[in-house]
Amino acid sequence: MRIGLYPGTFDPITMGHIDIIRRAAALVDRLVIGVAINRDKGPLFDLDERVAMIEAECVSLTEQTGIEIVVHPFENLLIDCARDVNAGIIVRGLRAVADFEYEFQMVGMNRALDDSVETVFLMAEARHQAIASKLVKEIARLDGDVSKFVTAPVRRALIKKFDRN
Repeated sequence: MRIGLYPGTFDPITMGHIDIIRRAAALVDRLVIGVAINRDKGPLFDLDERVAMIEAECVSLTEQTGIEIVVHPFENLLIDCARDVNAGIIVRGLRAVADFEYEFQMVGMNRALDDSVETVFLMAEARHQAIASKLVKEIARLDGDVSKFVTAPVRRALIKKFDRN
């Protein structure tokens, strides 16, 4: 069984993330969405909220693809998380050259730690390449329309977080 791990903070999950999940599901028999517990990033949504949003979005993706998609929070090294879930593949989404430089370093370190785990890069579709969770949060905070970047339930969660009433 080919198990893939798609890690991130998903704060919040965007249309770009969903695009990568859908496409990664075509490459594996089981896809684990690793939700990083990264206290240094100071996420807007707590872990339970992020997990719930991802699980809700993945219900229809599982139905569409027929692939089991599960959510797995983690706070250890990415390579250790891959071992924990028996993943032989780490899936990473790329938006731009800047992403590649960082990811290139990460692949080298992960391969040094465990060369049995491969990393696969998927380029975001053109219409999703500019989407970044950080920018989505900033737009929502300033009362901008994020409906092109996130699903309706995620948009509602963002509005609720930034509700000033």
